[in-house]
Amino acid sequence: MALEIERKYLIDKTLWDKVTPERSVPITQVYLSTEPNKTIRVRTLGDRGYITIKGKTTGITRSEYEYEIPLLDAEELIDLYGTKYIKKIRHYVQSGNHLWEVDEFLEFNAGLFVAEIELTKEDEDYEMPTWVKKEVSHDKRYSNSNLAEQPYTSWKS
Repeated sequence: MALEIERKYLIDKTLWDKVTPERSVPITQVYLSTEPNKTIRVRTLGDRGYITIKGKTTGITRSEYEYEIPLLDAEELIDLYGTKYIKKIRHYVQSGNHLWEVDEFLEFNAGLFVAEIELTKEDEDYEMPTWVKKEVSHDKRYSNSNLAEQPYTSWKS
């Protein structure tokens, strides 16, 4: 079984502004299903398309099956079923032995930045960059599927 073990953090925007990412890629993703036990999404990541099925999260671990699909198919599925979607720019930054992905959300989620790190086990040690602020791994509001349904601009304080 393919597993995703991931921690999520909010960032210090002032410190983040001093970081030069290794690369940045635009992402559009639409959710075909957002049931409690599974989500199914289609995304474009730069010039590639993907379909992903994720299971229920336990702790910070869940099953994840992701497959590359033709970009034109991904774009067509997004156009046909894009009622629950998010747009963001993913910035990649190496810190220690880990690659951090910092998502800069756009449109209805503008102003939100979330840093993610994927691990091989839940208790794995990793280096914390100075721009990482507060862990939100267990706060469902910051899940991408939730942000597609309840955008950040509608609930931020």
